[in-house]
Amino acid sequence: MTATPPPTDAPTDAENLLRLEHQVCFALQNASRAFGAIYRDALKDLGLTYPQYLAMLALWEHGELSVKRLGELLRLDSGTLSPLLKRLESAGLVKRERSPQDERSVLVSVTATGAALREQATQVPLEVARRTGFDIAEMRELRGLLGRLTDRLDAAGTAQEC
Repeated sequence: MTATPPPTDAPTDAENLLRLEHQVCFALQNASRAFGAIYRDALKDLGLTYPQYLAMLALWEHGELSVKRLGELLRLDSGTLSPLLKRLESAGLVKRERSPQDERSVLVSVTATGAALREQATQVPLEVARRTGFDIAEMRELRGLLGRLTDRLDAAGTAQEC
């Protein structure tokens, strides 16, 4: 069985392997920062930060969620999620209350004010997509590639923990 040769633009020697421009992690970090700037601008009229926007998206989509489940969906730990939810609650967008079935569990739901914000928020993904310059097919392809990358990295991390 013959080894597959590296792509023509892939670095092949040790010196090139360590070039910043060849690091996928650096390209992802730069893209994330650029997206952050676009989202900051797109979300300013909503009065939301990007993490708050993600929390609202999850709640609009799923309805009432436990803090634990919301953290799982957003991939955030409780130390990060709790202050974020506190700020959303202070803004009147969500409410938190203990579950009647399990007092240890806190449930988060959208208030009427938070639900009304959803209509305004529909413009955010359209604006972000417009500013990327990608068409819908390219955005789907990118999202698919990033999803596969995340799945593989998660699996690789899990395999090393065993």
